[in-house]
Order: sequence, then C-alpha cells, then structure tokens
Amino acid sequence: MNVVRFSPGARTAWHCHAVGQTLQVTEGFGLVQSRGGEVIVMRPGDTVHTPPGEWHWHGAAPDHFMTHLAMWEGPGEGGGPESEWGDHVTDEEYRTR
Repeated sequence: MNVVRFSPGARTAWHCHAVGQTLQVTEGFGLVQSRGGEVIVMRPGDTVHTPPGEWHWHGAAPDHFMTHLAMWEGPGEGGGPESEWGDHVTDEEYRTR
C-alpha cells in the first residue's frame, strides 16, 4: 500500500495491474478513468476498484490537491510484473470530463 499525493492537475500515465488496484481517497478531489470509459470524480471517502488488466489513470482534479491510498497485490511467484505502464495521459484526455 502507498500513500500518494497529487498536486492540482497531476496524474499518472495509463497503466494496469495484474491483480487489480483499489484507491481510497483521503483528501481533496481527484479523477480516475478506465480506457474507453468516462472520467469519474473522486472525493474524500470514495473507494474505486479497477479490475485486473484494466488500463486506467488517476490523479488530482485541475484545481485541487488529492491524496489517496493505493492498494494492490502482486501476481505471486512467477506471475509476471505487478503493473504495466503505458503512454502519458495527454492534456486532451485529461480535459475530457
């Protein structure tokens, strides 16, 4: 588990997790989007789960800081990498909300 803090407008690159990921927002307002899906606003207390292999990104809203707990499990011995990273989220993708 990691505590991750984002400045306004900061976000991850597109990525996926072998066993999925759960985010628990503790402060601020954030955004999360699965590939091909709508951008979802996250608020303190919200929990968002992305299933195994689902490409997604997450970060702070344009005008807010955001902190979340990021929780995941590894794929186990010999199961390959825990996460795979893709392209950076473009400003255009980020603004489509």
